[in-house]
Amino acid sequence: MTTSHSQGYLVTIICESVLQDRLVKLLSTIGASGYTIIPAKGAGSHGRRMGDIAGYNTNIEVKTVVTKEISDQLLEDLKELSSNHALIAFRQKVDGLFD
Repeated sequence: MTTSHSQGYLVTIICESVLQDRLVKLLSTIGASGYTIIPAKGAGSHGRRMGDIAGYNTNIEVKTVVTKEISDQLLEDLKELSSNHALIAFRQKVDGLFD
């Protein structure tokens, strides 16, 4: 039994929740077909982000599966946002059931 899988790049962005609307617009502009956003808690170089007060000191995790070219553009565009906001982003090559 053979199964055909799609291949792409999973880009994960963990950032301040205040960036959510800008990220959604950016993803749409560069051609991402979809994304997932979930609340995120934790600690890092920008301090603790516990998410206990909505909209204050909170983080989100944004995930999208895109082509290599779109992931390149996304990571480049995120550099500007990371200069003024707590933000990390990384990508991983993935295969699975997506289009």
